[in-house]
Amino acid sequence: MTGHHQARDTDAVSERFSSVVELRQYTLHPGRRDTLIDIFDHHLVESLEETGMKVIGQFRDLDRPDYFVWMRGFDGMEARRQSLEAFYDGPVWAKHKDTANATMIDSDDVLLLKPAWPEAGFDLAGARRPSPNAADCTSERILVAAIHHILPGKEQEFAALHRREAMPPAAGRLIAAFVSEHAENTFPRLPVRADENVFVALRTFDTVGEHAASTARLAASPEWQAFAAGAGKLETRPAETLRLTPTSRSLLPV
Repeated sequence: MTGHHQARDTDAVSERFSSVVELRQYTLHPGRRDTLIDIFDHHLVESLEETGMKVIGQFRDLDRPDYFVWMRGFDGMEARRQSLEAFYDGPVWAKHKDTANATMIDSDDVLLLKPAWPEAGFDLAGARRPSPNAADCTSERILVAAIHHILPGKEQEFAALHRREAMPPAAGRLIAAFVSEHAENTFPRLPVRADENVFVALRTFDTVGEHAASTARLAASPEWQAFAAGAGKLETRPAETLRLTPTSRSLLPV
């Protein structure tokens, strides 16, 4: 396997984690995903980060060829407002927005999140973003995002249960966990799914096959079945699972 992050050319990331994270899922016109990724990776990443936000990862969805998924982080809700105003009122977005928006059917599927417990945010210490001329991603590693829809007011209870009982080695490497951030949207020009109550677990796997084998082992595990039965009482519907592969300039997975 060729490592996606073997060669890095920019400065190491120093943030332990962002206290506010957006998980953004874009529905694109058929066949336009690579066009948007090219615009994003080669023209937007640095300009976004110059405003103070952190572009955490951008991905192709393995199961939905016309979806682009990405995450960005902020130091707080006021910092989010300032960063988003600076970027979306700035010259780089003005130059590229028409081309980028032409690839999209919908860009409003956005979850606003915060770490599920104090150390549950992303640890990006030492991660370096590949340079704009880096070859496209050759790693087989994937990021799996499990989005659990939780009864109102039960996110922390679900998070505690998950932290206590749902972390066997067979489940992959947990790199972050989040719950809904219910603060008022400080940048209403960009909608978020404000009524959602979610717990999101993000795990990495070295290959798609490893994830499939892990899923099969867990399904056959009595301990996991018992956890799932208890957790299911706090959920409003079945969890969503996103299998994501990084673009050539994504920080994650590291």
